[in-house]
Amino acid sequence: MFKPLLVSGLLASLLVNPSFAADAPKIAEKDSVKAEQFFPIMTYRSYTAGATMFGAFTDYLAMINARDGGINGVRLTWEDCDSEYKTDKGIECYEKLKKQGTHGASAFALLQTSLAYALIERSTEDKIPLITLGSGRSDATDGSVFPYVFPLVANYWRQNVAKIQFIAEREGGLEKLKGKKIVNLYHNSAYGKETLAVLDAQAEKYGFSVEHFSINPPGIEQQGIWLQIRRTKADWVILRGFGAMNSTALKEAKRAGFPIDHIIGSAWSSSEEDTQPVGDAAKGFIAASFNGGGDDFRVITDIKQRIYADKKGHVDEKYIGSIYYNRGIVLGILSSEAVRVAQEKFGKQPLTGEQVRWGYEHLDLTEARLKELGAEGLITAIKTSCANHEGGGKMQFHQWDGEKWKVISGWIATDDSFVKPLIQASVAQYAKEHHIIPRDCNLNP
Repeated sequence: MFKPLLVSGLLASLLVNPSFAADAPKIAEKDSVKAEQFFPIMTYRSYTAGATMFGAFTDYLAMINARDGGINGVRLTWEDCDSEYKTDKGIECYEKLKKQGTHGASAFALLQTSLAYALIERSTEDKIPLITLGSGRSDATDGSVFPYVFPLVANYWRQNVAKIQFIAEREGGLEKLKGKKIVNLYHNSAYGKETLAVLDAQAEKYGFSVEHFSINPPGIEQQGIWLQIRRTKADWVILRGFGAMNSTALKEAKRAGFPIDHIIGSAWSSSEEDTQPVGDAAKGFIAASFNGGGDDFRVITDIKQRIYADKKGHVDEKYIGSIYYNRGIVLGILSSEAVRVAQEKFGKQPLTGEQVRWGYEHLDLTEARLKELGAEGLITAIKTSCANHEGGGKMQFHQWDGEKWKVISGWIATDDSFVKPLIQASVAQYAKEHHIIPRDCNLNP
């Protein structure tokens, strides 16, 4: 199982992660490689999360090369560029990497919502898919208007609906939410703002009140905010933070006397990096996740044997099996499977971004296929289509026991009847504003 990090101090989450340090391999070996499928790696080393996730993604690509010789004889290659979690720098990285490889970039994995927003039109014109795993624009779930954007597994709106469903279960049912007070403490960025409207809509539907508090990144000054939250007599707090903001929130909540087990973190507040720096202050904290933790998955065993045994890993081994590490593995699985699916249609050869996009739109990761990949239980089944670029939608909740995350729920399927109309209304507005004629998904199932 994943071993807790020996991290102390609030600033630990801001430190550069040795998992993706400057002396780590940045470019895949290309000697004698004639056929390659290139994946740009858009990391951000200023956040431990980015280094861990993208390091794990690279580990998976390297393992496919080492174990399988690539995908049907086509080797996977990569090069990383540090966006520094800045939109302008991210755009520079995109332009630098988009033409690399045999046919250019296969896809850009963007776990940075502001950058995902900024690149939608550019990537569509370039015909390169954007993979915004559990992030980005939620309405991009509708591929009829966003053909090159894939908020795979669980979009932000669906994640938020799952959190309210979880709170309702703790309260005794959705009808028990009436009259409750929920505080939404969010990262003052495109990421944090993405769920404001959907949370307001849920409040109106279920009769609870919601108050929004924004925190400017990096979010290490929160004492006054938590005193305000305490005075509101909130029943629950949704923590929609990232990086140091999460650790600070837990520390200040404890100091203010707010019950930690009534704070529900987003999927980007759910890692060991969020809890370990503050010790006992995090005990009882609950967070949502769309992937499992721990290293007892065969896919991780394969990575250890094929990559780390030869000391070629891209992450400090103590991070293997952490929530963010495993999220990077999920990204690797989805990306390689998209190539594999696309090869079935376009041939076992290097593919263009447009062809790989077809693969992402026709993923069918059944539970049986996940078992074959050694990822059973890591995520739930994923099936995409023209109309559904998300493909999954189930969330799991876990609770920090002081040393590790303990799973406290099954996989929760969220209320599609609530989310889907919001997506339809949003994409209709986007299409009107941008003069887009939506694809007919009946012709592109």
